[in-house]
Amino acid sequence: MSERRWVTVLGATGSIGQSTLDVISRHPDSYRVFALAANQSVEAMQALCIKHQPRYAVMTCADAAQALRSALPEALGTEVLQGDSALAMIASHADVDVVMAAIVGAAGLPSALAAAEAGKRVLLANKEALVMAGHLFMAAVERSGAVLLPIDSEHNAIFQCLPANDRAQPEMAGVSKVLLTASGGPFRCWSSEDIALATPEQACAHPNWSMGRKISVDSASLMNKGLEFIEACWLFDLRPEQVEVVVHPQSIVHSMVQYRDGSVLAQLGNPDMRTPIAHGLAWPQRIDAGVGPLDLVAAGKLDFEAPDEARFPCLRLAREAVEQGGTSMALVNAANEIAVASFLDSAIGFAQIPAIIEQVVERVSSVEPDDLAVVKKADSDAREAALEAVARLRTSH
Repeated sequence: MSERRWVTVLGATGSIGQSTLDVISRHPDSYRVFALAANQSVEAMQALCIKHQPRYAVMTCADAAQALRSALPEALGTEVLQGDSALAMIASHADVDVVMAAIVGAAGLPSALAAAEAGKRVLLANKEALVMAGHLFMAAVERSGAVLLPIDSEHNAIFQCLPANDRAQPEMAGVSKVLLTASGGPFRCWSSEDIALATPEQACAHPNWSMGRKISVDSASLMNKGLEFIEACWLFDLRPEQVEVVVHPQSIVHSMVQYRDGSVLAQLGNPDMRTPIAHGLAWPQRIDAGVGPLDLVAAGKLDFEAPDEARFPCLRLAREAVEQGGTSMALVNAANEIAVASFLDSAIGFAQIPAIIEQVVERVSSVEPDDLAVVKKADSDAREAALEAVARLRTSH
C-alpha cells in the first residue's frame, strides 16, 4: 500500500469499532484515524481520542459531546461535534478514504448512506442500512462508484468465495446458491418452553462471539441471521431461494458458496471480527489482523444442521419480508429493535419478540421505498405499532 489511508470509524466504542482501531494501530504506516463517532460513551471516547488523535470526534448525544469537549486536552486538536449532520460530514468528507459503518441499528443508516453517496470505500458492519433501504443504498453505491465491502463475518466470507471486479462487485456467474452459516446461538439445543422463559442474561451469553447486547439477543432469536439473509440478497443480488441458512455451532466455517459445477467454496477462520475488518481495510491485499491461524486438528470436528424455524420464527419472518419486498424489511427491523429493547428491559418475554414483529407486519402496510423519507416513515410507523403491541402485552399480564 503506497500511501496512508484516512479512516472514519462510526461506532468507535462498540466491539466492531474497537476491533477496527486495533487493526489500524497494527499498521500505522498504512492507516490514520480521521474521525471517530459514538453515541454517549464519553470516557471510552476520551481514551480513544487521546490514543488515535482524530481530527474530529462526533457524539450523537449533545450532553455527551459537551462532556467530551471538556474532557479532552485542547492541545490534542480534536474538534468535537454533535448530531446526525456531523456524522454525515465525517462519513463523506473529501479527505476520508475509508468509512467503517458500525453504528448499530437504524441509527446507522444515514451516515452509511452518506459514505456510499460520497463514493468512499465503505466497510459495512451496519446490516440495517441494507435491511431498511437496500434498493436506495445499492443504487447510491452504483451511482457514486463507491467500493462496498461487507464486514459481517458471513457476508465477508461469501465475498471472499466469489470472484470480484476492481470495484469489489461480486461476479455471480456459475453460482447456484450461497450457504449462510449460523452458530445457532445460546438456545440452539433448548426446547420451545425453555426458550420462552429465557432471561436477558441468558440471551446475551453467546457461545462463540463477544458482541453488544442487542446483537446478542438477535443471535439468540436467529433474527440476526434473518437480517443477514436480507442483507445477502441485496449485497449479492440474490433471490431468497438462492440463500440457505445452515446452523454450524463451531463458527469456524463463516459461510459458503455453491457453484453449478458441484463445487462448494468455504471461508474458514477463528471467530474473530478482526479478520473480516482487515480484509475490508486492505482488499484486494492481505494484512496482519492480529488473529492466530486456525488449527483444524484442535477444532476436531465441524457440525452442520438445518435451522428450526418452529423454535426460531424470526428467521421465517425475515425471509417472508424479503419475499414481500417494499418496506416490509424496514418494518421487521424496526419492530425487532423495539421488541429486543423491551425484552432487555424485562418488559416482555423472549417468545414475545417474534409475536410483536408479526403484529407490526400485519398492522403496518408495506409500500415502495422510493426515497429515504419513505423508509424513515415506515421505520417510525413500525416503531409506534411495536410500542403499542408491547403496551398491550404488559396490560394483559
